[in-house]
Amino acid sequence: MRTFITIALLSATSLFAQQHNPNPGYWQQHVDYKMDVNMDVKTFKYTGTQQLVYTNNSADTLRRVFYHLYNNAFQPGSEMDARLQAIADPDKRMVKSFKTGDKTVKESRIATLKPNEMGYLNITNFKQDGTPAAANAEGTVLTVDLVTPLLPGKSTTLTLNFEGQVPLQIRRSGRNSEEGVALSMTQWYPKIAEYDFEGWHADPYIGREFHGVWGDFDVNITIDKNYTIGGSGYLQNKNEIGKGYEDAGITVKYPKKTKTLTWHFVAPNVHDFAWGADPAYIHDKIMGPNGVELHFFYKNNPEYTESWKKMQPKVAELLEFYNTHVGPYPYKQYSVVQGGDGGMEYAMCTLITGNRSYGSLVGVTAHEFAHSWFQHVLATNESKHEWMDEGFTSYISDLAMETVLPPTVKEGEEPESPFKGAYDNYFYLVKSGKEQPLTTHADRYDTGMAYSIAAYSKGEIFLAQLGYVIGQDKLAETLKRYYYDYKLSHPTPNDIKRSAERVTGAVLDWYLTDWCQTTNTIDYAIKGLAEAGSTTKVTLERKGRMPMPIDLIVVYDDGTQESYYVPLAEMHYQKDNPYPNLKRTVLPDWDWAHPTYEFTLPKAKAAIKVIAIDPAEFMSDINKADNAYIKQQ
Repeated sequence: MRTFITIALLSATSLFAQQHNPNPGYWQQHVDYKMDVNMDVKTFKYTGTQQLVYTNNSADTLRRVFYHLYNNAFQPGSEMDARLQAIADPDKRMVKSFKTGDKTVKESRIATLKPNEMGYLNITNFKQDGTPAAANAEGTVLTVDLVTPLLPGKSTTLTLNFEGQVPLQIRRSGRNSEEGVALSMTQWYPKIAEYDFEGWHADPYIGREFHGVWGDFDVNITIDKNYTIGGSGYLQNKNEIGKGYEDAGITVKYPKKTKTLTWHFVAPNVHDFAWGADPAYIHDKIMGPNGVELHFFYKNNPEYTESWKKMQPKVAELLEFYNTHVGPYPYKQYSVVQGGDGGMEYAMCTLITGNRSYGSLVGVTAHEFAHSWFQHVLATNESKHEWMDEGFTSYISDLAMETVLPPTVKEGEEPESPFKGAYDNYFYLVKSGKEQPLTTHADRYDTGMAYSIAAYSKGEIFLAQLGYVIGQDKLAETLKRYYYDYKLSHPTPNDIKRSAERVTGAVLDWYLTDWCQTTNTIDYAIKGLAEAGSTTKVTLERKGRMPMPIDLIVVYDDGTQESYYVPLAEMHYQKDNPYPNLKRTVLPDWDWAHPTYEFTLPKAKAAIKVIAIDPAEFMSDINKADNAYIKQQ
């Protein structure tokens, strides 16, 4: 019966799961994982077997495959350890700070791990279709020479045994977190690397981001019977588990004398599998929109239990918001699990720290849940395009928070833009002189600060500013079109650009190039006003390298206002009037090669009170001091 249920679930899910990517010739690999895992909660060691059916949908013959062995990063001398010791501003969670004389020394927590504290993942008995194959581990990457080359359109079955040790909680995965969560099982299994149109992505685990192959997971986890598990996938044997799943109508059938229980999960069409486990988890469940079960696993701690209870209906509101503004969540379950070292997204779940205020708990969940759209449905290569998952997630979650948990605004004050923090961070980065292009690999940023602001803030501004370029209504349409066109596939930066172009008809290659592939900045100014009889000649200047279309608002002494719009020549597009209550004049195009631009206002200079470039401040102009002319009183 269980087998039938599993097959039926996978078959039903596959109807929505077919990749939908309009790019001619697009293909993506496919995997089917079957894993049986035994966890010893006393030693934090685990053993398992893995059977992986790998389907080569490329036009290439594959002679090697690669696996990620992420746990091996948590060993003294690893690349992750070396990076912590070399970078100027290492992740505070991963270092110990202490005083030596007048100096503060930061020491990698990985460097001091003892043999029974570090992480490892060892592979044995590797076979291809039943025949032993040579497998060689180097750090966090396993290289396998296939016995039989895998031809285009063919599948092969890869089997292995693995033995792992869960490290002390340092980064995302680990045991015995500061909040007392026993197991945060993320990046815990041998995970085959992605092969796509660019080739293999067998990146070592140094500190940042991931990329994975779409596939179906069938996982059995045997663990101490007192533990409750929450994570990816649908639990198939609730009636055998009981603990934490005492739903109405479920009869618990497990023998009372057993010391362990086996939890059976199925996760269809995902590219990762994660879980958390603890003997003291509370497990709550509510129903969200479209019949989606929302699960919550958290420690029974009086300091924050109330916040976890209060937060749950807000997650349902977040689901409704993301469904409406991006696209329907394609799974029937999502779990928020206490664990990890902050907040990190995984397939059908997130692991977050739990000792938070109510507002912080909702905020971090809003961000991690949004990753279910921007990474776990729209699966960009995070290592190369980290700004697309972190930035787009930040954009939509900041919008969602404005609706779900509106900020308090004092009487008489205007609410701040939800994107203000992102713009402020970006301006700080530019002034620091440490900015690197968004094309920088996630592990290649010189500082953690430069990475964080680029990925989260500059990535967020890509969308917020795109709304200025094409119009906010067209941006909303673009997000939905992007989701529809590329869901359950691996979109690239060009794909979000093409979605916007399909919606608007605009040419946007300049925008993607300047904003993402360079550190060119935007800097426009009102250079001067000159009397021209009864009219006024206005001169604008482009000081930065990056071009933009220009919105201007003119305010006259009599209180009347009007808007002017200067289209960008290479964009070949005019956006709709963003100020529909004002008369708008569309001026001739301004091309990039001319650093100045002139136009004439129909009134004398004396009648002009204010002229402002981009008064809504969606354009990330690095020097706003010269963006306005204000008449001297």
